[in-house]
Amino acid sequence: MTFGEQPAYLRVAGDLRKKIADGSLPPHTRLPSQARIREEYGVSDTVALEARKVLMAEGLVEGRSGSGTYVRERPVPRRVARSGFRPDGGATPFRQEQADAESRGTWESSSAQTEASVAVAERLAIRPGDRVMCTKYVYRDSGEPMMLSTSWEPLAVTGRTPVMLPEEGPLGGMGVVERMRAIDVIVDNVTEEVGARPGLAEELLALGGVPGHVVVVVHRTFYASGRPVETADVVIPADRYRVAYHLPVK
Repeated sequence: MTFGEQPAYLRVAGDLRKKIADGSLPPHTRLPSQARIREEYGVSDTVALEARKVLMAEGLVEGRSGSGTYVRERPVPRRVARSGFRPDGGATPFRQEQADAESRGTWESSSAQTEASVAVAERLAIRPGDRVMCTKYVYRDSGEPMMLSTSWEPLAVTGRTPVMLPEEGPLGGMGVVERMRAIDVIVDNVTEEVGARPGLAEELLALGGVPGHVVVVVHRTFYASGRPVETADVVIPADRYRVAYHLPVK
């Protein structure tokens, strides 16, 4: 192989990918067998197998036990709002979108006190082992899991206050900014770091994905006068949703 030349398995995968994209291999069509790929492209069994593995890792095909490998239905990506805009009434962007009569969004949550891990403690500028309120969310669109979120708030800030539980009490579900304002903590900044990685097994199980699927991960932290008062991990399936930002210009 000369410099810059693609390995054979990538060339085969590329041609099959093109056929999937242009409809020559439509959704639910069985992918050519390993023997057929070997014969058609003049490659070894190893190359044919590696090409199929590439397409599977990319989420273009899926294996069915005892049946073969099939082209996956490619969903049209939908939008998940991440916004600096504060909607009327203080609802979160997700709740604002789901207020539309045509939307059928639901969510469920659970909160529990726990000790901050090293990573969470670093993000909240507290000590590992300090008590935090951990809240886990599953968001659904028309019954389909679309997003996971896990948030942590230091109990040194919210403990023994009416907003200690994010989804309960007089301001339950109103969002971090409004809840913190109720206890005289003024949130004035938020950071979000966006990345991508293979989904963890428990994440993909909750989101209806398969091993190897990629997820978008948003690390969000709210600050009040430089002090972190909440941090969260938001996990979104990358093949089904796009993250959309509305950032007002001041």
